[in-house]
Amino acid sequence: RYANAVALVRAQCAPDELLARLKALERAFGRKRGGQRWGVRVLDLDIVLWEQGSWASPGLIVPHSAFRERVFVLAPAAAIAPAWRDPVTGFTLRQLQARLTRPRPLPR
Repeated sequence: RYANAVALVRAQCAPDELLARLKALERAFGRKRGGQRWGVRVLDLDIVLWEQGSWASPGLIVPHSAFRERVFVLAPAAAIAPAWRDPVTGFTLRQLQARLTRPRPLPR
């Protein structure tokens, strides 16, 4: 069994340094690198969004490349900061969630 959570984190470091700290936490909780890519993990910490918009460095791109397609990320993020705007699309988190979860007609 697993749980998903989204949290706001205030850090006095750049996203790549924060990512290094998050990966150290994962290791401290027993996560091992390698293995099945989409398998169960002891702990999986990602930087999905960044207050200052976009960030790119080797090994890290923010916003997270797939956050717009993941309800388990968008729903809690929109609950925390519904008016926050995706720097790539300009949509708010609330709008992104609504677009992803809106009912669609079944294919014929």
